[in-house]
Amino acid sequence: MYAEVLIEYNAKAIDKTFTYLIPDTLKDTIKVGMKVLVPFGTKEINGFVTNIKETYEESYSLKSISNIIDPSFFLNEELMQLGSYLQSQTLCTKIMAYQTMLPSSLKVKTQKSNYNKYLNYVELIDDKNKINEYLKTYAKKRKKQIEVIQKLQEEKKILKNTISPNIYKSLKEEKLIIDTKEQIYRLYNESKKNINITFSKDQQFAINNINLESEKTYLLHGITGSGKTEVYLELIKRVVKNGKTAIMLVPEISLTAQIVNKFYDHFGNDVAIFHSGLSDGEKYDEYLKILREEVHIVVGTRSAIFTPIKKLGLIIIDEEHSETFKQDTNPRYHALDMAEFRSKYNHIPIVLGSATPSLETMARALKGVYQYISMPNRIGGAILPKIEIVDMSLEMKKRNLIISTTLKDKILNRLTKKEQIILLLNRRGYSTIISCKSCGYTYKCPYCDIALTYHKTSNNLRCHYCGYTIFKSDECPECHEKALADYGLGTEKLESEIKKLFPSARVLRMDADTTRNKGAHEDIINKFKNQEYDILLGTQMISKGLNFPLVTLVGVINADATLNIPDFRSGERTFALLSQVSGRAGRSNLPGEVIIQTFNPDNFTLKCVKNHDYMKFYNYEMHNRHKLDYPPYYFLTSIKIASKDYKLALNEITKVKKYLEENIAKTTIILGPTPASMFKINNIYRFQIIIKYKKDPNLFKALKDLNELYNLNNKVNIEIDNNPLQV
Repeated sequence: MYAEVLIEYNAKAIDKTFTYLIPDTLKDTIKVGMKVLVPFGTKEINGFVTNIKETYEESYSLKSISNIIDPSFFLNEELMQLGSYLQSQTLCTKIMAYQTMLPSSLKVKTQKSNYNKYLNYVELIDDKNKINEYLKTYAKKRKKQIEVIQKLQEEKKILKNTISPNIYKSLKEEKLIIDTKEQIYRLYNESKKNINITFSKDQQFAINNINLESEKTYLLHGITGSGKTEVYLELIKRVVKNGKTAIMLVPEISLTAQIVNKFYDHFGNDVAIFHSGLSDGEKYDEYLKILREEVHIVVGTRSAIFTPIKKLGLIIIDEEHSETFKQDTNPRYHALDMAEFRSKYNHIPIVLGSATPSLETMARALKGVYQYISMPNRIGGAILPKIEIVDMSLEMKKRNLIISTTLKDKILNRLTKKEQIILLLNRRGYSTIISCKSCGYTYKCPYCDIALTYHKTSNNLRCHYCGYTIFKSDECPECHEKALADYGLGTEKLESEIKKLFPSARVLRMDADTTRNKGAHEDIINKFKNQEYDILLGTQMISKGLNFPLVTLVGVINADATLNIPDFRSGERTFALLSQVSGRAGRSNLPGEVIIQTFNPDNFTLKCVKNHDYMKFYNYEMHNRHKLDYPPYYFLTSIKIASKDYKLALNEITKVKKYLEENIAKTTIILGPTPASMFKINNIYRFQIIIKYKKDPNLFKALKDLNELYNLNNKVNIEIDNNPLQV
């Protein structure tokens, strides 16, 4: 017998399987999907079995597989096919596709770490006569030892660390006890509660109209506060009751904490969680729970779609419009595409939930490709918040540079009433730019050629693309004058300004800087929920999914931050972000208000946000997309050529365009080449071509050929992204 093995090296030049002989000792154990140890060159490295066959037609001799790394772990047939599908869709290497599907603790790589966690116990030997003899002999002399033996007779085993070392040593020397250990999981929850939900008419309609035996995709279009989560919980309850399992995807770690607590309340320890905020050991444990079929429900971010859950009955993607479901590094997959594969494989439904569905999703729903279900009302009669747009150009004349008079008055009003406030500013750091007022010098990243962001708490300037960091000095490095000034506004600076304006207010900041440490997301959310703070300010991570009953005011400090980005999706992103953050206000019986500060008060998108009018925005945006040949009317593919050599990159992207013109349909539109939106990152220059097409039978072959053409080129890298979210 022979095995085709993918080796652990992720190099395009060796992106193929290698055939190995299966030794007789492993023939009965080895399976497709297992990790194995194989000789490769002069080393022994890890590999991954993709196929087992009986015959081998080549004439040269083969090396044998050395060993199976872990017989209990292997990817099943569904996940093997999913990995192959992922590779074909993203054109990544084969090994990268399978590595992406595994947590870091289980990746196909040579590693020494053991992620198993155990509790150490002691038990009595299985010899009652010897134990009784000891009890009789030392009943009065060794009281402490006798107490331990009697406790063991009652409880059968006790934790080793609860026995004093001297007593343990004494009993061990007498050969009366033995050491045992049990594997435990780092995350475990027994908080299941008996919760009865009274569903609204909208919720009951949604539950009744989602057929759990179908293979359909449903769009659950529910406004903020309409109770979509309760619908998800009920659908999952029904799936589990039928002996099946479910995957629930959420867009961000910040959402996971609140969602997971709800799932624990309803399902106890029948839930595994899976996201990048877990430690390697925790991810290992959660993966094992799923692999061993100890849980029926998986809740997590996009990577949770690859978990090895069996008997899958339902996939839910909450906040489906979120761009975090698309991975922006290789392999550039979208979780929805992977979910659709698993849906077809298992013949099960997908539920997509959002208050602001992506235009592509809504277009499919209105065409009947997806089944549309509307939830237009908030739970318990709560009404949508009143939204007011403030023109900051008028406020600037009053020297209100950050907080308008209107927003200031509203914040003071809420603080007096002991109600809570959320402030959104979608830019972290203290200020955007540090520049010299004397000579005009601006701090820029030497590797990316973009302005560095100033972080006041650490007094450093940081590149948010490559991570380059330097300390800020008091004088200009160019003219040596003490004339440095900060321009622009980040969350750190906003926090400082809010504390000056409202000295008695308790202010909490939530952004990428304050949530670096493990558990920080949950800690911040819990503190705010427990009313330890009055004002929560942060970036877009505070905009969706969070439920704080006492929040009655939301302020958007600069609505233009996303509106003015040169991208055809900027209007859609702005509408979703502002609608979602507005939905954090007035979710209980207290009325909510939203203040949106902008320099573009007449902008059509902002007017739609003000009126909570998704369909008006949808129709307007679809009209523009149709005129400009953008999705959902056309598909997009982005091709980037990257190199440390500027001229080489420009020369190669020109060749790519010529190749495309000769090998794809004439009806397909080729835009470029142009410099990429982020032209220089980490000293690498990037040029791009955008392809727009409706149907092109030749395109995928051309892309595959281009990808293979650059496999052996170590001076130029090609990046192909099908359906990119940013162009």
